[in-house]
Amino acid sequence: MQPTDHRALLGDELEKRPVLNKFTLYETKTRYYIIGSNQGDDHFRILKIDRTAALELHITDDQVVYSKQEIMELLSMIEDGNKSSGGLHKVASFFGIVGFVRFLEGYYMILITKRSAVALIGGHYIYHIDDTVVISVAGPGAKLERKPDESRYFQIFTQVDLSKNFYFSYTYDITQSLQANMSVPPGREHFEYNEMFVWNYYLLRAGFESLRSDWVLPIIYGFVDQSRISVYGHNIYVTLIARRSRFFAGARFLKRGVNDQGYVANDVETEQIVHDATTTSLYTPHGRYGNKPAYTSFVQHRGSIPLYWSQDAAGMAAKPPIELDIVDPYFSAAALHFDNMFRRYGAPIVVLNLIKTKEKTPRESILLPEFTESVSYLNQFLSPEKKIKYIAWDMARASKSNDQDVIGILEDLAEEVLGTTGFFHSGPEPYMNALRRAKAMGEDTEVNRILGRRQNGVVRTNCIDCLDRTNAAQFVIGKCALGYQLYALGVIAHPSVPFDSDAVNLLNVMYHDHGDTIALQYGGSHLVNTMETYRKISPWTSHSRDMIESIRRYYSNSFTDAEKQDAMNLFLGHYITENGGTALWELPTDYYLHNEHPRHKKPKRSYIRWWSDDAFVRAVDAYNPQSLRRFLNDGYFLEYYRPKVYTTFVRLFAFNMISTSTRLSKEEVLDHSPFTVRANLSQPARPNSGPRDPRYLMIYSLNIGGVKRWLTLTNKQIQAGIPGEKGKPSKEEDERDGGRDKDASAPWWTTSALATRLLDPQVPGSELKEYKRYIHQFNASTITLIPTPKTDSLAEDLATQTSHPDYTVFSDYVARGGAECVSSDGWATTPSADGYFDVDERDEAVYSSYVGSVGKVMSGWAAGGRSKADLPRYEAYAKWLSTGKFVTARTKMIKAVRPQP
Repeated sequence: MQPTDHRALLGDELEKRPVLNKFTLYETKTRYYIIGSNQGDDHFRILKIDRTAALELHITDDQVVYSKQEIMELLSMIEDGNKSSGGLHKVASFFGIVGFVRFLEGYYMILITKRSAVALIGGHYIYHIDDTVVISVAGPGAKLERKPDESRYFQIFTQVDLSKNFYFSYTYDITQSLQANMSVPPGREHFEYNEMFVWNYYLLRAGFESLRSDWVLPIIYGFVDQSRISVYGHNIYVTLIARRSRFFAGARFLKRGVNDQGYVANDVETEQIVHDATTTSLYTPHGRYGNKPAYTSFVQHRGSIPLYWSQDAAGMAAKPPIELDIVDPYFSAAALHFDNMFRRYGAPIVVLNLIKTKEKTPRESILLPEFTESVSYLNQFLSPEKKIKYIAWDMARASKSNDQDVIGILEDLAEEVLGTTGFFHSGPEPYMNALRRAKAMGEDTEVNRILGRRQNGVVRTNCIDCLDRTNAAQFVIGKCALGYQLYALGVIAHPSVPFDSDAVNLLNVMYHDHGDTIALQYGGSHLVNTMETYRKISPWTSHSRDMIESIRRYYSNSFTDAEKQDAMNLFLGHYITENGGTALWELPTDYYLHNEHPRHKKPKRSYIRWWSDDAFVRAVDAYNPQSLRRFLNDGYFLEYYRPKVYTTFVRLFAFNMISTSTRLSKEEVLDHSPFTVRANLSQPARPNSGPRDPRYLMIYSLNIGGVKRWLTLTNKQIQAGIPGEKGKPSKEEDERDGGRDKDASAPWWTTSALATRLLDPQVPGSELKEYKRYIHQFNASTITLIPTPKTDSLAEDLATQTSHPDYTVFSDYVARGGAECVSSDGWATTPSADGYFDVDERDEAVYSSYVGSVGKVMSGWAAGGRSKADLPRYEAYAKWLSTGKFVTARTKMIKAVRPQP
């Protein structure tokens, strides 16, 4: 059989390479066969893995692209050729290859078996890994020497849970920013992955020579979330992507500061993408100016302070002392770090340092003068336009102060950052924006339309852990960027969005989930201080939550971080197993796994010209529209539209995306704009509240469920106390208000109001009434049930009937089928004109016969075989039916013995 060479048919310019996103694993006794296909199941590739070698991995990549008929014929031929050794068997279907790994015995293959879509950017899906499987490569014929430590290495390796916070995409390079992705032509062969964020780099290099292989599927570790802002039906997608660096990665107290290569701990790049979802593709249609103006992005960075410092957690202290391990007068490690930042983001770099400046016992403030001096030293050799902009601000002290507006200061800093670095916009701004700018500058000013923007530089935020304060600052900067991004898309008329609007509340929850995820990965617990803490609107219940999270973080740092660090070192390839070498768990420290060995250190750079030659090479201002030719291997069209598959809206990710309109549809609101402030008018304002602090809509404790939980919340108004009239309130008011104190005038957020609510919890009047009825339902009747005498007085009969405790229930039952009702003073409207219940004569005869035959029935039962000892009980029961009183010989005896008062 001669397979068709599609490359020869299509030519060099339109070489057709399928985007592989569906895979099937087959096995024989000597080989594994992986069949990869595109979404349309019309192009196939095959990968062959040898199973006979025990300690080596031999992979053959067949470069031929097969059709469906050809691949079926090839599999049939393989099955026929292996009939004598067991034939060909299907092992599993999966969605991607994570990589290969070997410990002391043979190789293992890690495959993605479950996935779920979490974001959609220009028709390109981003998936979350939901489940994986590890399969041994060695076949039954391979001779493996069993090692006792193999199972322990395997157990350590699997502690890196690939089903949590790992993401991938088939047609979009998630290791690069949107700006980098839209600056190159589409197509998988043109992807230049940022190896810093490829967490399976070590696993892929074990099986593939290059990351350009069609079988390579890079995964990132971090956070991805996407929501929709609905502006009267006009959908705007907001996407948050956090990429964690694989260099110098680890747990909180075990990875601090910087290493010899300039990589810092807890290095996370956060990208905020806002795009118009009116059209799908990133590349088409090209628009009037040959590019697509519907996409914007803004990138931020967080990372540990780039100095040699550490904290020893061996003493089981909640906050171990901070120590400066090495004092370098030339700050070589910091120079390497900022050189890498310049190459990644360009100039200028804005450093926002949020660590404390004053402490009773100096701890993090020890690092402040050293960090400040390092930036000053490095800046003296840079030109003015490239200098690092350094801002130091004690955010923790400001949040505890009553005379500092934390949010206001952060918003001013955010405006300065956006004015310095800018943001990315893929096309021309709306013409109306240019007209507004020209009008503001003067009537004679020429209208100059901005045809595209690029972000040059980045804001680098840090506190001591780069968790709580850093996340709050990043949210405020992201909120400011959201305003500029929406303005650039022509959605709003001014580049700002207010707090407590649906759009900002949605972004707040996304950043809250983002911060929780980053904190869990690095610190072992959720955020301790949330955005509401710094806005000073968090409820009192947050104190217990903060305490619990602090305990969780302490437990994780003290007992589980060491195992987590070993797993990361093994997964990322920092530690490579060797037969006869020192075991991973026997290493006294992993310092030399992340730093240069003293005997093999590279020569240091110049202390004056500390940056590399390409650090300040400016990227092109915009991509060339002519270079955006549509490659046939751009599989986003088949992956998104799936023209050959019957689909429904219910299964479409974009249809089920979280939106601001989802919450508004559940409430009775008149203004459906996502930029309207949803203030709680019944909530009392806080003292000293400025213009930025009106009345707040609380969003708190949303870490469980993320945005989905936010949608389930309602804008519950806090009921203000209704002052009663002068004098004692009436009984009806007491029951209606559930016993609420009318004189309580203290604001709901004060300590006295909290104590009142805890000591005297209130319930609604309806609940109080139901509770009273419940506890009194089995009380002994105080009215003797005797046949109602026939009198000539209707009022007397009504008084006897209505005095019964169950009269209300009975009257409701009788009136259930019509409009009859009973007033408190008797029958207002009745089925009969004379006011009596109409009882059928036959029913009355049956009832009288039943009551009168009770004694006879009891006597018959006693004569029919019952003992005489049971007779008193039946007599007491008969008396209860006629009189309503249950009296037995035992109760008579108790009354006789009980002393009289």
